[in-house]
Amino acid sequence: MKNKKTLFALLLAALLGYIIYDSTSQPGVSDLDGNFKEAAVYRNENNTGPIVRIYAVTVEGTPWEEMEKYGALMPYNKYGSTTVYFFDASKPAPTKLIPIEPNFDPAFRANCIAVYTKDQNGSVTFRKSPL
Repeated sequence: MKNKKTLFALLLAALLGYIIYDSTSQPGVSDLDGNFKEAAVYRNENNTGPIVRIYAVTVEGTPWEEMEKYGALMPYNKYGSTTVYFFDASKPAPTKLIPIEPNFDPAFRANCIAVYTKDQNGSVTFRKSPL
């Protein structure tokens, strides 16, 4: 009887250890190549309807796959939307975003190298071309 309790305790400890390890070893934005830095963030204050998130992010170089992964790592809510504008780190990027398109000062338009969007239906779009 005591062996069963000990075995059960060891199995439970192993399971808890695995859960903790798996939770803390998930990939994050800092694991991506490109030295991503958030220049500006906008989130509407509506907590009862669709949540709109907009990010302006600077990136070194043009790691297209990493940009798409970065967008996928950003928070998203069902029926909400998430948009990430990527800007060349060697050029100016917006420091303020607004909910009305275009979501930033048009003076920065030429510096935008890609846009990631996830819409209300969960559909993802990644465009490499500038706006």
